Amino acid sequence: MSGQIISGLTARLGRAAALSVVAGTVGGAALLAGEVLAARHRRYAQPEFGLGLRATIGRPGAPALRLVLLGDSAALGVGVTHLEDTVGGLLAGLLAEGPTGRLVHLSSVGVSGSRSTDLATQVARSLLGEPPDVALILIGANDATTLRRPADSAAYLASAVHRLREAGAEVVVGTCPDLGAVRAIAPPLRQVVGWSGRRIAYAQTIAVLEAGGTVVDLATETGPVFRADAGTLCHDGFHPSADGYRIWAHALLPAVAAAAAVTSPH
Repeated sequence: MSGQIISGLTARLGRAAALSVVAGTVGGAALLAGEVLAARHRRYAQPEFGLGLRATIGRPGAPALRLVLLGDSAALGVGVTHLEDTVGGLLAGLLAEGPTGRLVHLSSVGVSGSRSTDLATQVARSLLGEPPDVALILIGANDATTLRRPADSAAYLASAVHRLREAGAEVVVGTCPDLGAVRAIAPPLRQVVGWSGRRIAYAQTIAVLEAGGTVVDLATETGPVFRADAGTLCHDGFHPSADGYRIWAHALLPAVAAAAAVTSPH
């Protein structure tokens, strides 16, 4: 997710009859255009290039697990500065805990600003060398903010899931989060983007299940907390904070742990 991606909304306001319906009037459409410009020029958190989302976490000698994250800024941890505060770092730590913990080899091939169309390249990168045991895909927010057709976005995601499954990886997908909870976008644009996100998430769910993956509905599981607590977002009001990523990680953990349990320890 990024401010640059949000700016894609501007180009799509030309076909915004639907937006006018949401806004109610021509004046409402003008208000939406103003909200787009405001969102476009807001300063957003950027990837921490020193973060280096690649680590080995766990007890030496424990059964190894290769966990790779694919997707957008959520797969990188944009909004935080420490590995242990990212979704990947948090999940790796949780999977490493306890007497049956795993030695997690964590990596990410995610790219900030990515849409579902970008997953093919990420899948290719993730399959260089030994394939992952578990692949976690976090994608959809940028598809929603640029008003992509849900069916198209879901088809690209399904293709990525299918390729990873063919390579022997268990796949978990965190669907588009609740964009109606972000503070960086003001109403009524926030409602429009939230509506777009729900459509993307619904299409993602069907496509991922048909492709053999597991789905975690992040909007349903965590959206109410993000709406109620501004502290779940970082300083830009758009990307999650450490608390926000922690909430996502705990929502994703049951599915990721179940996927890890069916892999063969190395």
